[in-house]
Amino acid sequence: MADAQVWFVSAGPGDPELITVKGRRFIEEADCVIYAGSLVPRELVACAKDGAEVYDSAPMTLEETHAIIREAVAQDKKVVRVHTGDAGLYGAVREQARLLDADGISWAVLPGVTAAFAGAAAAGMSFTVPENTQSLIITRLEGRTPVPEREKLRKLASHGCSMAIYLSSGNPEGVQEELQAGGLDDETPVVLAYRVGWPQQTIVRSTLGKLAATAHENNFTRQTVFLIFPGEDGEDHISKLYDEGFSHGFRA
Repeated sequence: MADAQVWFVSAGPGDPELITVKGRRFIEEADCVIYAGSLVPRELVACAKDGAEVYDSAPMTLEETHAIIREAVAQDKKVVRVHTGDAGLYGAVREQARLLDADGISWAVLPGVTAAFAGAAAAGMSFTVPENTQSLIITRLEGRTPVPEREKLRKLASHGCSMAIYLSSGNPEGVQEELQAGGLDDETPVVLAYRVGWPQQTIVRSTLGKLAATAHENNFTRQTVFLIFPGEDGEDHISKLYDEGFSHGFRA
């Protein structure tokens, strides 16, 4: 909604230039900016205007951040809540939105680039391969946050789709074992994308059989997304889009 009192702005994976033009503009115009400093670089909100209140929510509780938002809205200030990646993916918008709704505060979400897409781009890889795989599964390994039985990693892996596995770098052995149990071959190409979009960004190509060892060798213990590419089989798979024998609405 254009007249929302609070905007959840998706900041992208970390690079200040991977935020959308609209997202940057909203930060520049805001009177109050709250960002998750553990995941969003301070440089990304450095564009906030002079006089804007800028808060790092990393050490705060949900109730503390909500109190800041509520007070700012009461003073008719424009509030921007900055989230890493895309706010709709492994974010905390739901619980914040419930509090805003309870107080009658209007809110809206601005989308952004998530680390999986930025990581694949940095690696020069595509999640979809003509004829081999046309689907991407975004998921995580079960940890302190439970995963429904139907979404266990091995069950999802059995589909043979490309995968982006978040929030699982603390247990790379578990990721590898679950994917193998799901039927993926040890030679399946994988990419380990560490701190995507940050100055420390590291993109490492490996295979499923070496996933855990590669993670340990590079000390990837956090902020790493595992990208799985079962459709990459070393063969040429050409899209029909530019095939001269393939007609569509713009080419006879």
